[in-house]
Amino acid sequence: MKALVIAEKPSVARDIARVLKCSKQGGGWIEGERYIVTWGLGHLVTLADPEDYDKKYREWKMEHLPMMPEHFRLEVIKQTSKQFQAVKAQLHRKDVNQVIIATDAGREGELVARLILKKAGSDKPVKRLWISSVTDKAIREGFEKLKDGKEYEPLYDAAMCRAEADWLVGINATRALTCKYNAQLSCGRVQTPTLAMIAKREEQIRDFVPKPFYKIQAKAQGITLAWQDKKSKSFTTFDKDRAQEILGQVKGKDGQVIQVKRSPGKTAAPLLYDLTELQREANRRFDYSAKETLNIMQRLYENHKVLTYPRTDSRYLTSDIVPTLKERLRACSAGPYRVLGGRLVNRPLPKSLAFVDDKKVGDHHAIIPTEQFVQLDHMTVDERRIYDLVVRRFLAVLYPPCEYEQTSLTVTVGQETFTARGNVVKDLGWRAVYDGEAGGAGSFDDDWEEGGDEKNGMRDFGGEGGAQRLPQVKEGDVLKGLVFAVIEGKTKPPSHFTESALLSAMENPAAYMESGDKAMARTLGETGGLGTVATRADIIEKLFSSFLLEKRGKEIFLTSKAKQLLKLVPEDLKKPEMTADWEMKLSKIAGGSLKRDVFMRDIRRYSMDLIQEIKGGEGSFRHDNLTNHKCPRCEKRMLLVKGKNSEMLVCQDRECGYRETISRTSNARCPNCHKKMELRGKGDGQIFVCRCGYKEKLNSFVERRKKEGAGVTKRDVNRYMEQQKREAKEPLNNAFAQALAGLKLESEKP
Repeated sequence: MKALVIAEKPSVARDIARVLKCSKQGGGWIEGERYIVTWGLGHLVTLADPEDYDKKYREWKMEHLPMMPEHFRLEVIKQTSKQFQAVKAQLHRKDVNQVIIATDAGREGELVARLILKKAGSDKPVKRLWISSVTDKAIREGFEKLKDGKEYEPLYDAAMCRAEADWLVGINATRALTCKYNAQLSCGRVQTPTLAMIAKREEQIRDFVPKPFYKIQAKAQGITLAWQDKKSKSFTTFDKDRAQEILGQVKGKDGQVIQVKRSPGKTAAPLLYDLTELQREANRRFDYSAKETLNIMQRLYENHKVLTYPRTDSRYLTSDIVPTLKERLRACSAGPYRVLGGRLVNRPLPKSLAFVDDKKVGDHHAIIPTEQFVQLDHMTVDERRIYDLVVRRFLAVLYPPCEYEQTSLTVTVGQETFTARGNVVKDLGWRAVYDGEAGGAGSFDDDWEEGGDEKNGMRDFGGEGGAQRLPQVKEGDVLKGLVFAVIEGKTKPPSHFTESALLSAMENPAAYMESGDKAMARTLGETGGLGTVATRADIIEKLFSSFLLEKRGKEIFLTSKAKQLLKLVPEDLKKPEMTADWEMKLSKIAGGSLKRDVFMRDIRRYSMDLIQEIKGGEGSFRHDNLTNHKCPRCEKRMLLVKGKNSEMLVCQDRECGYRETISRTSNARCPNCHKKMELRGKGDGQIFVCRCGYKEKLNSFVERRKKEGAGVTKRDVNRYMEQQKREAKEPLNNAFAQALAGLKLESEKP
């Protein structure tokens, strides 16, 4: 008899098949003496569409709401139905007596496999493979320690509750809003609070009134001193008259050094990466979107096998990983890491490892290199960049702390106090990993401006006026020739969200909670905030593709559509508290302390209340982006909408769904200012346009780049043209398609 192994993706299935010595290729499966390995393509089975319950739901009408299926049906996803049939056929083979679930180790990975088994009608015994990387070693060890599938049934219940709850709330609320206001308006428990956070930030910026403040500075003998208030210890004052008065009192006077304090200091390396922190860093450094970073990580995990599972929310390792660290070091100590890694390979590991904590690891540990030897020349530039971030962070935590001596001076001038601080590095420690690194990573303090690692000492090198190299002075010395000045500044408003900052806010949205409920705030912190590490990238991308967000440079702004939507959506859906409440209950279901029936009964009641609130809502929606361009299909006026990297004309009639791209931000750089250019127009008439005023026809651009021996190839151009054709065919405003797409925001798999 044989065991059927179900992996989540073909690439992982091939790796498992090789380790299990399965070589006979079938149609959607690979067979060996003891095992048959098959795979999904992500989800093969999903919850059925509303019209599968009743044909009347094909029409979007308010009187049909709320839709409340007594029992949820499953349907095979049409695009991947062939693979589902292949898996089903293997499940029902008479020589298969056991199923091994080898999908991703997590709540949604469990759902992927269980829905396949349920739809296929399989009741064969189940075992669970639970691994964090897909190296041969990890797979072998995982199969030696297979778990009983029954242990993971509560996890499946929690995943199913999440899916059914999002169906009930998301589809019902989306249909209700769309019918009520005759516009394609979608909402969900994650995307709507995310929009509300951006709206709150925009309101803070709009209402902000700059306030002038004043600093008093003194310079002499290579020292820059900052005035400090004796009572408040502040380095600034908002009282201009007081600043001028102090300046008058100290001008022309000498300073006396009354204290010289020297103390040793240490800063530990920042913690290892989880997915969100890696996405933030990649956005800050390389302007990658969260989705781009996740896609690159998936390739490094699945194809190159050089990094561990990317969808993790932990920045720690478990103690059982420690014995493998040396092997991982040897594997990644190649190319630019040969010297840095070699130093660690030949010395014992530190006795105390701050990044090892079993209690702070959930389903998966932090992202680190695997034991697979790396071949850097097989990677793309993007893959090299992300791999570099992870490897350097992995090396950094194994290096000793950075040691420095901090010197602080206190100087009196008349009755006023001035201070200065300076640092001298004694031992670079972990900073040696970044010293001289291309891209400015040697100066780590600049990299933590948003959502940074202050707790890890990243801001200890500084102080008011900045760190400086101080000359040798001692207590009692007199500083002559001091030059004083009043420096005026103005308080600044909060910054607009970038994708990096938005990821931080989604991960920790407690500041945007109105209830002040500490238990909910704690839950949001423990469960990863709005969305999960696996879904935030898709949520952000969806908000752009639904024309609810737009980018100006790196900054993110709400569109008019989003602002109107937030006025029409019920208040509950805008609050992070709703997700916190759900996650608290889903965690209890996964832990076996809450029955799924109790949770779903509450969700059904809430969905009914939600629809009644929308039905009775007062408000209106108007398209304020109408153009004079007429739709070639229905001749109605079209809407001008801005996507993340493109500008489009979209038919206002959601039933029509016609759209066309009129401009797109390309990767082509302007020969004058080197910024990315827009590609406008259609067909042979397409033209590159830069903000600096430079213009160039597409065919001229291609010819120029050919002569330069680089840049756009005919294949690149064809790929772009095909992408435009696909976009034109997609029913962008098809209401039900949008509703389903809206649900995808809440799922945990792209």
